[in-house]
Amino acid sequence: MGSPKSLLPRKKFYRARAHCNPLSDAQFSVPLRPDKYDWRILYPSAGKSYRSLSDLQVKFVDVGCGFGGLLVKIAPAFPHHFAIGLEIRDKVSQYVKERCKALCQHHKGVYDKISCIRTNSMKFLPNFFRKGQLSKLFFLFPDPHFKTANHRRRIIQRNLLAEYAYALQIGGLLYTITDVEELGSWMSDKLSVHPCFQQLSAEEVQNDPVVPNLCGGTEEGTKVKRNEGATYLTVFRRVSGPM
Repeated sequence: MGSPKSLLPRKKFYRARAHCNPLSDAQFSVPLRPDKYDWRILYPSAGKSYRSLSDLQVKFVDVGCGFGGLLVKIAPAFPHHFAIGLEIRDKVSQYVKERCKALCQHHKGVYDKISCIRTNSMKFLPNFFRKGQLSKLFFLFPDPHFKTANHRRRIIQRNLLAEYAYALQIGGLLYTITDVEELGSWMSDKLSVHPCFQQLSAEEVQNDPVVPNLCGGTEEGTKVKRNEGATYLTVFRRVSGPM
């Protein structure tokens, strides 16, 4: 039997385009509403003790999770929380599922609460998550969609912030990080003017145990760090506001 590392899926067999149009008419299988989705299927080991569909509550969501680096990084640090990655690219989402499955098999009780769903987060987030369900929402190195005509494809938009605020519990945190300065300003500006979000102070960000994992814990972040590139991080707290 091979070593645990040798049994992990290999990225070269899951090649996919770096970018995807989230406004396309691609078909996705989504639940009619959150209470119709059986999360136990995604977490066969940790989920078997939950008797009903509504008992298992995902708390951390990595939107556009890529190859799942953040999920793998935070699993040992937050062993009591279920985390899910949302990824629009088919082959990449397959890779993350297989990666989580392999890690779960070879590290019992450590990686059994992470998984991935292939979906379009810009369209279907409310189909999966109840009001106030989430405590952390991550947007790490999202597609910058540089052309002005494509800015409407960006994952941080004024109209989408209402959906993110709906899913986040009061006091929950929304994280963004990018290596594109203009995109960093764009995301910060959109969040700053929304009544349901309040930016954390530099001291609060520094004391957040999740923050060190946002760059070094992801594949894209590791690449930026290796090239000594700059990153632009903001963290916003969900506050009570008009909904």
